[in-house]
Amino acid sequence: MLDPSLTSNYRPISKIPLIAKILEKVVAKQLTAVLDKHNIFDKFQSGFRRAHSTETALLRVSSDILMQNDAGKCSVLLMLDLTSAFDTVDHYILLERLKYWVGVSGSALEWFSSYLYERYFSVAVSKFRSSSTSLSYGVPQGSVLGPLLFLIYLLPLQHILSPFEDIRYYCYADDIQLYMSFKPEDVSKLQILNVCLESIKGWMADNFLQLNEEKTEVLVCAPDRHVPNIMNALGPLSTCVKSSIRNLGVTFDSALTLDVHIKSLVRSCFYHLRNISKLSPLVSHTELEIVIHAFISSRLDYCNSLFTCLNKNSLERLQIVQNAAARLLTKTSKYSHVTPLLIQLHWLPAEFRVHFKILVLTFKAL
Repeated sequence: MLDPSLTSNYRPISKIPLIAKILEKVVAKQLTAVLDKHNIFDKFQSGFRRAHSTETALLRVSSDILMQNDAGKCSVLLMLDLTSAFDTVDHYILLERLKYWVGVSGSALEWFSSYLYERYFSVAVSKFRSSSTSLSYGVPQGSVLGPLLFLIYLLPLQHILSPFEDIRYYCYADDIQLYMSFKPEDVSKLQILNVCLESIKGWMADNFLQLNEEKTEVLVCAPDRHVPNIMNALGPLSTCVKSSIRNLGVTFDSALTLDVHIKSLVRSCFYHLRNISKLSPLVSHTELEIVIHAFISSRLDYCNSLFTCLNKNSLERLQIVQNAAARLLTKTSKYSHVTPLLIQLHWLPAEFRVHFKILVLTFKAL
């Protein structure tokens, strides 16, 4: 949970007029079409893109690491996060990106210039409002165009990373994942990771971006006997090694079993089910179903295509959560047989929901 007393945990959101949002949607649609047509998007960037999501990003990263582990290799995953990334975008550099990387020119480039420059903001608390101050940096948070412009701002990053052939990367907006695999006897290759990190820091400094050192985390995916050598080879990064890391809403452990994630997920679901049970006498069946889907089904289904690696015990724990939700919705005893309830509600069991998600993703990819 974020500490509400810390001002660093707050983010400004632009209150943009409706007509401006409509105009931004039109511009964003046209700009996205150009980026897609000319393959300008970084192919390893999943943020704010059609047919890309946190799930597709995590599938790629986890699949790559698991396949390397099956081949007898060790892997290291480095998680990077930017400090107030959207707020530090330099307007001049962004316009240069639009001109030379995307090909925007003439009146279109002038429109983007007018969109970025001479913005003002003020802060209102209760009945009090501050004086207006100009926004010299950043893209408007809460806007339609802001995320897309930020992706364009990051376009050169792929060329900073491409010379490091042993390092793979994947991004979701400002969350950057670097990972590399190596044979146990080639642990010295990890020095490349530190060199790559320094290159990233240098590029970011030149572009007014900054890594959040506190959120830099490292996950070592290797047999226990190789971990000490890997820790030594990581050098300064060894202080960032964690037994598990939170990656786009999913907790990765060193063996990628997702056991830690499932325990947290089940605990969270039962917490919400207890609260929903207090609400159930006050709402209709339809309203109760909406609440259960919002707080329970959404959690069970989030990135559940990763759950193919789960053992039988973890799948059973997910099924117990779904059974409890079905009994709460139908107001039946906890001793009643659950299969007829799932059929009545048209709910696929937890394991089949995983298979269904994989089929859906495969269909969309074809």
